Amino acid sequence: MKVKVGFGYDIHQLTEDRELWIGGIKLDHYKGLLGHSDADVLIHAICDALLGAANKRDIGYHFSNKDERWKGIDSKILLREVTKIVKDAGYEIGNVDATLSIEFPKINPHVEKMQACLAECMGISTEDVSIKATTNEQLGYVGREEGVNAYAVALIYKN
Repeated sequence: MKVKVGFGYDIHQLTEDRELWIGGIKLDHYKGLLGHSDADVLIHAICDALLGAANKRDIGYHFSNKDERWKGIDSKILLREVTKIVKDAGYEIGNVDATLSIEFPKINPHVEKMQACLAECMGISTEDVSIKATTNEQLGYVGREEGVNAYAVALIYKN
């Protein structure tokens, strides 16, 4: 069995007049994430972790922010496409472990819904999708609610 691990990272600026999409679900907050797509920072980090594990470059390579086809796109669509890229390369997804760095809103009440959404997109069990969140203790751009970042690792395997 061949086992590979990938790491992903993403960051987006928080701004008013945008919806806040994280982990495939819309959160009620007075700010949203700025980006070419819906700017779902968690999904983008997971996509990069999966693509990295499969040695298939990064999310920007596959879904350029210069391409109007991806403008405003639901990041769940991107995650489904990345899952297809990984599977077409002969791999299965073992698990994903992700951490959000966000001051507000609190993520804990939404984790199970996010896990269910992400697991469905990747065709894996919710037991194989770990989501954690931390604040920056009011330090830096995260603490000032200027941005959000996410980190993810993914394990893929081929029999």
